[in-house]
Amino acid sequence: MKCLKFLILLNLSVLYSLAAGAGQDECEVCTKVLTDAMAKVPSEKSSNQDAITKTIRDHCVKLRGKENKLCFYIGALPESATSIMNDVSKPLSWSMPPQKVCEKLKVKDSQICDLKFDKDIDWKTIDLKKLKVKDLKKILEDWGEFCKGCTEKTEFIAKINELKPKYVKTEL
Repeated sequence: MKCLKFLILLNLSVLYSLAAGAGQDECEVCTKVLTDAMAKVPSEKSSNQDAITKTIRDHCVKLRGKENKLCFYIGALPESATSIMNDVSKPLSWSMPPQKVCEKLKVKDSQICDLKFDKDIDWKTIDLKKLKVKDLKKILEDWGEFCKGCTEKTEFIAKINELKPKYVKTEL
C-alpha cells in the first residue's frame, strides 16, 4: 500500500514538473515578437491600444522567418488574410505580459504557439554524417546556398564542409 502511494506521488510530481517545464518553452516566437515590439512602444503610449497596434505592425514589417510567419498569423502584415490584432493589442494595453497574451491567442489559433525557433548548431561537436539529407539541405538553405546536382548525402556534406569557413564563425 505504501509502495502504491509512493508511486502515485512520484508519478504526480513527474507530471507536474513536465507541465511546468513545457510552459516556459511554449509560444517562444510569439513571446519574443511581442516583447520586442512592446520595448519599442514609448512609455507614455504603453496603454494606448492604437499606438501598440501601429508599433507591432511597424515591427513586423522588418521580420523574417518564423517571426514573420507569426506576424502573418496575427494579422500584422498587409498580406494577412485575417486579423486578430485587437486580441493582441488590447491585453497588452492593459499591461498583460506577452507570455499571457500568447497563451490566450493559442485558443484562437493553435498555430501561433506551434512556431519554434530553430536550434543553433554546435559546429564543434556535430557529426554531419549523422544528419538527414533534409537537415543538410536546410543548413545550405539557411546560408542562402544550394547544391546543384547533389543527390547523395556525401555530396551535401562535402558542399557544407566547403562553405563552412565562409559561414561558420569560430570564436577565439
